[in-house]
Amino acid sequence: MTAIGRYLACALLLFCGAAHADWRDAVPEARMLGSGQFSWFGFKVYDARLWSPQRPLAADQPFALELTYQRRISRDELVQASLDEIKRLYGAGVSAAQLADWRQQMQQSFVDVTPGQRITGVYLPGRGAQFFVDQRLQHTVADSAFAQAFFAIWLDPRTRNPQLRAQLLGQ
Repeated sequence: MTAIGRYLACALLLFCGAAHADWRDAVPEARMLGSGQFSWFGFKVYDARLWSPQRPLAADQPFALELTYQRRISRDELVQASLDEIKRLYGAGVSAAQLADWRQQMQQSFVDVTPGQRITGVYLPGRGAQFFVDQRLQHTVADSAFAQAFFAIWLDPRTRNPQLRAQLLGQ
């Protein structure tokens, strides 16, 4: 095999490996801790599942939050709803500059969703978060403060939906 042939074969192997990688590579031995459904004014919005290698959920271990959407929602709506919840939870603890950066990061992480589509966020302690759309890596955010604030939307005791939080945590 020529040098070019070997190079192309290696490149193909790397591409195929990346194409098959999914969030489970970031959370080895993940088991579902719990699941629930989020509805808004009687309309089913998404089904949620929380995955972790251990129970109970530990802040120093990676975990994944998988959302399977049941409605069509634009990326802009997902980003704005996330920012609104982060602002509600953290108030003045998050600067305007951070919020602007986080908006940009979420714009890269999310897509316009359709029914049945999944977005899985992976919490990487001390490093940030990764977002997968239908098992394909969409974007990595290297900001641990963002990751904590984002996942607090569902897991902080002050969440808007304490029943969903309890279901996700398997309580």
